[in-house]
Amino acid sequence: MKTTKIGFIGGGNMATSLISGLIASGHSPGQLWVADINPDILETLAATLNINTSASNDAVIDQVDVIVLAVKPQALRDVAINAAASIQQRKLLVVSIAAGITQNSLDHWLGRETAIVRCMPNTPALVLTGATAMFANNRVTAEQRTLAENILRSVGIALWVEKESELDAVTAVSGSGPAYYFLLMEAMEKAALELGLSEVTARLLVQQTALGAAKIALESPESPGQLRRRVTSPGGTTQAAIENFEQGGFTELVSKAIHAAHNRSIEISKQTENNL
Repeated sequence: MKTTKIGFIGGGNMATSLISGLIASGHSPGQLWVADINPDILETLAATLNINTSASNDAVIDQVDVIVLAVKPQALRDVAINAAASIQQRKLLVVSIAAGITQNSLDHWLGRETAIVRCMPNTPALVLTGATAMFANNRVTAEQRTLAENILRSVGIALWVEKESELDAVTAVSGSGPAYYFLLMEAMEKAALELGLSEVTARLLVQQTALGAAKIALESPESPGQLRRRVTSPGGTTQAAIENFEQGGFTELVSKAIHAAHNRSIEISKQTENNL
């Protein structure tokens, strides 16, 4: 893995996070390449991470063993079509992190003999605590699956789904999920201010509480429900809050929201395919 040459088309935040994670895990910067149309991005990446950069996608493709498509979804069609011949000639593994772009679309643009891994990462990858789900087409070898997994694990956890349709559920749960937690944190901060706490105190308490709860959940074999019951004393303050959440239909509201995100993910994918 550490001697594998990895190329990125697109040098934005997610690509930068993956590159930083790879370097932190011991990958040589000299084995990493980035292509981008923005010369300022290339200059910054070369100066800060000491990696190889180019304004030419084909120049990067010619140098690497695997290519990561890290451009915005609306730009991916043109990028993929223009890069298809070079990718096919070198028989490269392609890893796509573009949300809503299906395997069928990627096959159509890159060629149906291309080994493709489609990924759904989330924004905590920017701080190396991401959660990424991956789906491989039947042309991806076991060795290539391991390679893709290692790339995405450089910024957090990475796991495989058996059906591509599961990525819509992943999008609804972990892809959009950070915003759900920010919404809860925002509401908790607002309530804390109403109770007289300063903005600084409220924010620090909410942030550290979120971190601590997540850490307990990650390190405990118990389910979230079991953990919640463990810290909810009968007749206590936590029970009073939980009862109000439940009376307001909290569980049903969360389910409704996540189903809405899931349905929207399906709609976006269908819109892309309709434009093939």
